[in-house]
Amino acid sequence: MKINYTSRSGRISVELEAETQRDAFQQLSDFQEIFDEVSCGKCASENLRFVVRTVDENQFYEIRCLDCGARLEFGSMKQGGRLFPRRKDKEGNWLPDNGWVKWDKEKGALV
Repeated sequence: MKINYTSRSGRISVELEAETQRDAFQQLSDFQEIFDEVSCGKCASENLRFVVRTVDENQFYEIRCLDCGARLEFGSMKQGGRLFPRRKDKEGNWLPDNGWVKWDKEKGALV
């Protein structure tokens, strides 16, 4: 079966092909988790950009707000390499603002 899906923002469309309903569900879930982010968790702006940075041969994936500079970082699964939004800290606690962070110069830290 073929599925045409458009992100909530309407900016991205994708055609998925699945053999089963479960496969279709998984593919839609994977797509939505990354590409259905419609607004910044800090300022609610919809002026977002997908960014890939390379540091020391490692790639870092994030969505960046072009209005306030906040970002939502993504991790990568060890098996399969699927991306996921980082909405928890290293101790497993939920981050404020649904995982969106911004550098605070005065505090010298991400907030």
